[in-house]
Amino acid sequence: MSAWIKMISDEDADDFLKKALDFARTPHGTVDNVMRVHSLRPSTMNGHVTLYRACLHDDQNTIPMWFQEVISSYVSSLNDCSYSYSNHWANACHLIADHKKAEQIESAFKDHAPEQVFEGAQLAILRYAEKLTVSPGEICEADIDELKAVGVNDGEILEANQIIGYFNYVNRLLNGLGVTTDGDIVGYYKPD
Repeated sequence: MSAWIKMISDEDADDFLKKALDFARTPHGTVDNVMRVHSLRPSTMNGHVTLYRACLHDDQNTIPMWFQEVISSYVSSLNDCSYSYSNHWANACHLIADHKKAEQIESAFKDHAPEQVFEGAQLAILRYAEKLTVSPGEICEADIDELKAVGVNDGEILEANQIIGYFNYVNRLLNGLGVTTDGDIVGYYKPD
């Protein structure tokens, strides 16, 4: 466990916190530092878990899971959030399942040039992600019209918006409290 503020271990948790920790457990059976950092305020942990699962792991989402993880990774790279980037890029690589393609995407992200790899709807979503992350006050209806013009439907626009918004929130949580992956199992997926 590593952050600039105190995080409470499972062993030292009271009943209310234990319930929140159990709600936050990963498929590995652990509680990642991104959630444990809320241990002094379990209500925010519960809210964070609910928001995370609604934005990124909801069965009603129609944006492919691999691309949800790509969006997450791009926002995290723009925010220089190594915690989220390492976790969600690991997830994206797992889901992409093509090492060469993943390397090309990562190189494009380092250059802040998704157009090197993406086109059409995916590129439009990544450009929207960049603008909403870097210049949120400049977003206008024309940005949404551009997404629609390349075939992104309103539901997918909302999904992308929520993923982008969530990662801007969590990147600031993590960077603002000095949370690291020390002790975490990086990535949602168990190794094959």
